[in-house]
Amino acid sequence: MNILGISCFYHDAAAALCVDGKIVAAAEEERFTRRKHDFDFPKNAINFCLGFASLKVSDLDYIVFYEKPFIKMERLLLSYIATFPRSWKSFIASMPVWLKEKMHIPSIIQKETGFKGKIFYADHHISHAASSFLCSPFEEAAVFTLDGVGEWNTSTYGTGRGNQVELTHEINFPHSLGLLYSAFTGYLGFRVNDGEYKVMGMAPYGEPKYVDKVKQLVQINDDGSFRLNMDYFAYHYKLENLSRKFIELFGPPRPPESVFYTEKLYPNKNLPGWDDGYARECQRFADIAHSIQDVTEEAMLKTAEFLHRQTGMDYLCMAGGVALNCVANGEVLRKTPFKEIWIQPGAGDSGGAIGAALYVYNTVLGNPRNYVMNQAYLGPSFSEGAIKKWLDENSIPYKEFSEADLPGAVAKLIAGENVVGFYHGRMEFGPRALGARSILADPRNPKMKDILNEKIKHREQFRPFAPAVLVEKAGEYFNIGCTDAPYMLLVGEVRPDKRKLIPAVTHADYTARPQTVRREANPRYYDIIAEFDKLTGVPVIINTSFNVRGEPIVLTPYEAYRCFATTDMDYVVLERFIVSKKEIRPEHIPPPPKDLLLDI
Repeated sequence: MNILGISCFYHDAAAALCVDGKIVAAAEEERFTRRKHDFDFPKNAINFCLGFASLKVSDLDYIVFYEKPFIKMERLLLSYIATFPRSWKSFIASMPVWLKEKMHIPSIIQKETGFKGKIFYADHHISHAASSFLCSPFEEAAVFTLDGVGEWNTSTYGTGRGNQVELTHEINFPHSLGLLYSAFTGYLGFRVNDGEYKVMGMAPYGEPKYVDKVKQLVQINDDGSFRLNMDYFAYHYKLENLSRKFIELFGPPRPPESVFYTEKLYPNKNLPGWDDGYARECQRFADIAHSIQDVTEEAMLKTAEFLHRQTGMDYLCMAGGVALNCVANGEVLRKTPFKEIWIQPGAGDSGGAIGAALYVYNTVLGNPRNYVMNQAYLGPSFSEGAIKKWLDENSIPYKEFSEADLPGAVAKLIAGENVVGFYHGRMEFGPRALGARSILADPRNPKMKDILNEKIKHREQFRPFAPAVLVEKAGEYFNIGCTDAPYMLLVGEVRPDKRKLIPAVTHADYTARPQTVRREANPRYYDIIAEFDKLTGVPVIINTSFNVRGEPIVLTPYEAYRCFATTDMDYVVLERFIVSKKEIRPEHIPPPPKDLLLDI
């Protein structure tokens, strides 16, 4: 049985293919179109999924859309009516798109794919819940979803047992912890639905001085339910998040793209143009970031504790955009009675495509579960032969290594404090690079964080970098509350005796967001870290996504080469071929290969 799951038209469009109950391929549309968070119909991702499995559209039994557009339309209309006439401008702006496109999902799917069979619709939060529980290793678990908004729901709780997912509690729009966090994201100068993780990165530079003010905006109950004071918000009636009352409470917002520095970030004030008054204003923003993070964690902890009391279950599955808040996830794991929590790598809307497909296969059609997501490498890979041919045709010098020799060679480059672009195998699903489309570096060099931020990633200096660590040695370096964190979705403490050893991945509050690496999931990546451990005595390397600020993670080896050539990266590894910056002309970017073949 072949089922295609689709998510699109809000943000992070994606497609996922379920064959006989197993997810065999999944990808976000942004990687193909190169438009970050692309929300348009995922035609390229669909074509990849079908091509990977050598299927035609006519081979599909069902297509599943990850939410119910008519119910979402109902919510929009009722919200506009309830807030009229303030909602008039938003109504005029949004209705043409809905009437022209978003209300006609069946015809769009049929037009774009040629599919003539049955189309299912899954509730948005059911898709989230299924994307976690039905991919998890648990036979039964409590389920918790939390995001901005689906149709009406912004948060749901329930259980998963066997092949069934049941949601028993819900919180509805406009009361939304996700939209609360996004409101502060915009206030702090970051792009909503993109910069929420930057708020997490800024928070450790502040103190929770504004928690009481944040709690004027939201009431959190002992069962984790919450209610917003909508006087402080505008998203329910216009295309803005904040009302004037919000600004009056917290002060002027941070200008987008403005420089950020505090004494905690630069203790010696050794920054050109340092201004004490401006640093104090930046400190205010950091304190607000810390405060909204603390309140978010409180709400999630209370929900998780309530769920444990209600269900008595040992395991928790989480999904939705807020489940990408890895700091809060770590707190839930360490401070609640749950023995384990499981979050799939595409916890946001992109993962809804996976959840929708599995929900129909397992829950709707009643088929038993036979799938556990034990790795995230579900995207395209490309032919090694085509890469070699392209390098040769464009006279790009490279060294070719055997499979046995490559890990040691790459580890030696990293130990020599070189920044290495690493491109190998199938692309990861979800927003994190996990050793297939990654930039690797030495965590022992305290300057490496600034080098990567300034010269490679072109992003804010306060942003931390994640460590990749051999799974069997993770506990020696990090206290994350569990032995395995393969998707970078848990933040934990860097153990005190290791902080000076790996300063480039130790954040301002002595935490890190590690990726534990198992050899069975990615042998080449694991072997590189193991060889680095042999050279240095440290089983940890820096792993950050292979892209520059504002661009999606690279998809093709050509995009990897271009990113390498136009930044201060020292080397790029394209499968078994290593190219040195010293041996190329960075100003010369050859055209993309005409015959770059998917390796399927």
